[in-house]
Amino acid sequence: MRLNLQTDYGLRLLTYLALNKGHLVTVGDVAARFAISKNHLMKVAQQLVQAGLIESVRGRGGGLRLTQVASAVSLGEVVRLLEADLALVECLPGGQNHCLITPACRLKGVMTEALTAFMAVLDHYCLQDLVGENPALQGLLREEVA
Repeated sequence: MRLNLQTDYGLRLLTYLALNKGHLVTVGDVAARFAISKNHLMKVAQQLVQAGLIESVRGRGGGLRLTQVASAVSLGEVVRLLEADLALVECLPGGQNHCLITPACRLKGVMTEALTAFMAVLDHYCLQDLVGENPALQGLLREEVA
């Protein structure tokens, strides 16, 4: 299983915002820091704004910021929001399911159990777990306040 780029970028953006909670940051700043597509990141940011996880402040000096403390942002919530399809195999909900053996197959149960376990681990962690007491990450991503 591999998370899509949208989810990857969303988690990076949220991490960056959590480390820079003292001020607004722009999509351009984040895209440049991670060397990723500004346009793609902008689409991800819009989804996070619509979901209420981040706020967009317009105008001169505007930017993005978290709407809640990092400890309230579940990684599982973010993954569910940004992953369009969590179906590991086609017979799971969200899959196309054209498989002939679905009525007799036990793989569906195994994959459902695996996905449930995967999401349970993500639900166990929050954004604060990624950024708290992590000076190496702070050194890489914290903005210099002028």
